[in-house]
Formats: sequence, structure tokens, C-alpha cells
Amino acid sequence: MADAIEWLLLVYRIPTEPTRLRAGVWRRLKALGAVYLQNSVAVLPASPETERALRVLRNDIGEMGGSAQLLRAEALAGQDEVIAALNAARDEEYTEVIDRCQDFLKEIAEETAAEHFTYAELEENDEDLAKLKAWFDKVRARDRLGAGRQTEAAAALQECEAALEGFAERIYATGIDTP
Repeated sequence: MADAIEWLLLVYRIPTEPTRLRAGVWRRLKALGAVYLQNSVAVLPASPETERALRVLRNDIGEMGGSAQLLRAEALAGQDEVIAALNAARDEEYTEVIDRCQDFLKEIAEETAAEHFTYAELEENDEDLAKLKAWFDKVRARDRLGAGRQTEAAAALQECEAALEGFAERIYATGIDTP
């Protein structure tokens, strides 16, 4: 078993209607990187930032007419399964980043093949790459237990950067700025 990890558990109950309240809580927990142990029981590794975010969420759940308890816990059994679930969630997110990187590389290849060497195209692709990097940074910030696909996602981003740099060099070399 891995070393003991201190966990934060959020156990909550929200009114069934309107459903947007339940969906909002789910989105916020997902953005923090939480996984569900069962319905309405979410877990995260403890940290001061996570605790603050969960305290705010707990308060918001109360304002929605629900109730929530925030608990600090240590797993007596089953910690490896919790770690595996958290790492699987991060790996799924890294896989999405990798897939989007492949789409990005395909787009650069298509623009290069079509000789669309314009500054507008470069700017658009630069913005797309910035979004990919920001997404990766968010996932990496949630990856506190070392998910396996982080290195692969980072390498995919580097490949995108290199492709964009090559595309930019072609634009600079041609000096053309027409669609």
C-alpha cells in the first residue's frame, strides 16, 4: 500500500430540483479533480487550497438548501483504489489533451499542405495552442498523485509547439499574408 495520504471528503445532499444545482456542484468538484466514492461523496487529497475550495462549496451547498459535511480522513483500507481512481480521472483528461494535440497537428499539416501561410492563420493556431497549454496546466495542477499520462501529454504539447514554430517560419519565409 502507498504511504498514508490525508484525504478530504465532501458528503452532501442537494434538493433534487432544480437539477442545475446538482450539475453545478458536480462541475465544481470535477474542476477541483475530485472523484466520487459513491453518490454525493467526493474525495480529494488534502491541501490548504483544496480545503478552502471545499469549504466554499460546502457553504454554497447550504445556500442552495442542501447540506454538506467536510471531513478529513485517512484510509484504513482501500487507499490504493482511491489513488487509482484519481489517477484514472487525470489520465482521462491527459488523453483528451493528447487527442486535441493530434487535432492541432493535423490542422497545421493541412494548412501547410494548402500553403495557407498567413499571419491570421498563425494567430489562430497560436491561440489554439495557448488554450491547449492552459488546459494541460489545469489538469497538471489537479494531478497531485502522479498520473501516468502526464509525460505523454507534455510531449504532445512540445510537438505542437515545434509544429507551430515550423509553420511560423514558413510564413516568415514566404512573406505572404493572403488567404
